[in-house]
Amino acid sequence: MAYTKLKQTNPRVAIYVRVSTLHQIDKDSLPMQKQDLLAYAKLMLGTEDCVIFEDAGYSGKNTDRPKFQEMMSQIRAGGFSHLLVWKIDRISRNLLDFATMYNELKNLGVIFVSKNEQFDTSTAMGEAMLKIILVFAELERNMTSERVTATMISRANNGLWNGGRIPYGYDYDYDTHEFTPSETEAPVVRLIHDLYEKERSLVRESRILNSKGYRTRTGNEWNPVSLHIILHNIFYCGDYRYNVLKEGDRQKVKDESEWITIKEHHPPIITREQKERITSILDMRSKQYRSGRRRNSGRHTHIFGGLVICGNCGSFMVNSIGNKKDWSYTRYLCPSKRKSSTICTGKSTSDPIIGEFVLNYILNMLNAQKNFENISSPDDLQAALLIGNTFSYIDSIEPDGVLDLYDILASGKVQGTVFGKGTNIKPKDAEDSEIASLKAEKQKTERALDRLRNLYLYSEDTMSEKEYIIQRTILTEKLDEINDEIGMMQSDEWQQSVTDEMFIAKASEFIISQKLTDRNYINYKRLAQSVDAEVLHNFLTNIIDSIIITDGMVQRITFKNGLSHFFIFKQQ
Repeated sequence: MAYTKLKQTNPRVAIYVRVSTLHQIDKDSLPMQKQDLLAYAKLMLGTEDCVIFEDAGYSGKNTDRPKFQEMMSQIRAGGFSHLLVWKIDRISRNLLDFATMYNELKNLGVIFVSKNEQFDTSTAMGEAMLKIILVFAELERNMTSERVTATMISRANNGLWNGGRIPYGYDYDYDTHEFTPSETEAPVVRLIHDLYEKERSLVRESRILNSKGYRTRTGNEWNPVSLHIILHNIFYCGDYRYNVLKEGDRQKVKDESEWITIKEHHPPIITREQKERITSILDMRSKQYRSGRRRNSGRHTHIFGGLVICGNCGSFMVNSIGNKKDWSYTRYLCPSKRKSSTICTGKSTSDPIIGEFVLNYILNMLNAQKNFENISSPDDLQAALLIGNTFSYIDSIEPDGVLDLYDILASGKVQGTVFGKGTNIKPKDAEDSEIASLKAEKQKTERALDRLRNLYLYSEDTMSEKEYIIQRTILTEKLDEINDEIGMMQSDEWQQSVTDEMFIAKASEFIISQKLTDRNYINYKRLAQSVDAEVLHNFLTNIIDSIIITDGMVQRITFKNGLSHFFIFKQQ
């Protein structure tokens, strides 16, 4: 890198000032600080040619600050002979960042001066003192951090709450340090657990809760991520767990030996047995989804991999290749039955059986939407949905599911033709909007955490170590929760719901792309042989949350928009 050294004989001084908190502005008297630095430049450096660069509300963890970067650009252009600061920590609290900057200043022939520490780098002693101060400053910060962490671990081992957002469903008494079930929220927590055991679908459960008027503590609608956090949290069965996630990467879990778990820490809202059942279902579903993704990356794509559930025992069905002379397809078997027929009596099924049913049902839904002006009641809609010999074994559809779809179509939310032309799609996906909101909240929380750390480390007599620990843990726990939500939303294995509009649009796009417009029947085998299996798999996993199989036949389809249609078989 080519540098331009200052040519002028008279010193020209860049004065840099940074404050992180309003408290520091009040305590250090920012105007007085500037005046003092200007006076120092005149008296000690013999110049009044000074330019002040000020960054307000920025932490010193790095040098990514607008005025600092502007100042360095002007220094590189040969604009200054000196850089003057009140304290060296105004530049950066990071030793590596400061060293990088200081080496650059040396190459440019620019002298660094710290008024408060009474040294300048134009002398060998000043330069040596600078390096010593920086080393010990970093040592102090690291030791403080270790001490705080040890204190928090000790508190957790003693069953003390380390702060953060109070889990939904509980009230917390800051005087007695006790948790009690909330009269208004605890019943909702029980409902969330009971409903998941019944539905086994987070998207379906969120739709049900929202339709009944239930809302989160902040007044937002429930979504699969918020439900997953509650369902997976052992806090609700009375246990307190701490020190699970790594400090540097909150998405990574520490070794289980480092966890701190206090049994019967507070009154439970649900039983430990129910929590274990639900956790097992969630973990099994996640494992099956990853397994389906992994296997689909090989030579054979399992069209319905990760979607199929045994209706007899609730296990996710496993994939096995079934071969015919002219066609390879997947069979789906219940793992519980493979272990023992006494555990489960569920029958196996296959791509042809599921595909014929599911794709023709989707086609009927789209045709019903297209011709909705001819449908005057839920009974008419049900008749339209069950058109074709494919559904000859179905007696009826559970009324709630039919009514949900009827209300969607009758509301006019989904407008225009069924095949996407004129379809009213939201300009921005709701998931993207929610992630953006979470990221903004994350940045806000990180800045607050930095300001708190600065206030404790660099401002005298402002707060005790205990106060710092409490406030720090409140912010870090909040940050953990935000990172959890962002991580799950962005994870490939996390299956998010889609809007009603997007559900119709995605289905329509696929149908028209396969030149199936205006058809009343889809031959699955012919379609599967003419369409790339990965394309078909991706389409189905984009709009379907789960498929329940009973006696080898489709009995329930739950879509990504939360619609769930349960099919009642004819009596034999």
